[in-house]
Amino acid sequence: MSENRVRDLLSQVSDGSLSIEAALEKFKVYPFEDLSFARVDSHRELRCGFPEVIFCAGKTPEEVAQISERILNHSDKLLATRANEKHFQAAKKVAPTAEFHERCGCITVKPESGLETVGGVLIVSAGTSDMPVAEEARVTAEIMGSHVETVYDAGVAGIHRLLGQTERIREANAIVVVAGMEGALASVVGGLADVPVIAVPTSVGYGASFAGIAPLLTMLNSCAAGVSVVNIDNGFGGGYLAAMINRRTRSSQ
Repeated sequence: MSENRVRDLLSQVSDGSLSIEAALEKFKVYPFEDLSFARVDSHRELRCGFPEVIFCAGKTPEEVAQISERILNHSDKLLATRANEKHFQAAKKVAPTAEFHERCGCITVKPESGLETVGGVLIVSAGTSDMPVAEEARVTAEIMGSHVETVYDAGVAGIHRLLGQTERIREANAIVVVAGMEGALASVVGGLADVPVIAVPTSVGYGASFAGIAPLLTMLNSCAAGVSVVNIDNGFGGGYLAAMINRRTRSSQ
């Protein structure tokens, strides 16, 4: 349930086209819908500004489709992460306009009127191998209404590639830095930026990177102020947080 939907119901009550009792009935069924295998939180958008996001891993295609349908009954936006082609084909049956972002395994549905994006979120990745996680962050921030720009393959092994983007770093409202190996990129960006930097460690790297533990620890121990860290390979978490910061920044201007 979105704020616009609440306003619409209240307007109908105000102009007499909907009775108070009928409006109450609509509100009663909105908090969540029990599908036996999932309880779909239909008030998430009203509380948090964005509808519930589907984590597809471990769910059948049919379950993803049913949850998608319920979410879209109350919202004009949808985001599903860690999806595969079968999840997408099932979701497309209930949402014909759904898009599949194959590189990061995300499914999105945008409003019919188009997606309006504002502000500025910058996604920076260390290497091309980090792009699936970086793309998850990009897709997430974008579907949440942020204007997103990317700087990919700008790791510290060739730091001139990053320094050439200093102006874009200074213009962003929030920055997501995605890096594996030793994860030093987040500290470097943090030393160039005057906005929050969300570091996303990835599981990319050789044996001693311990599937993302090494960059995670590097990022947690960053000497640059203003760097926060999300979980390993959690591009969704980084993109979501950046979009929230961007939204607040825009609303205060």
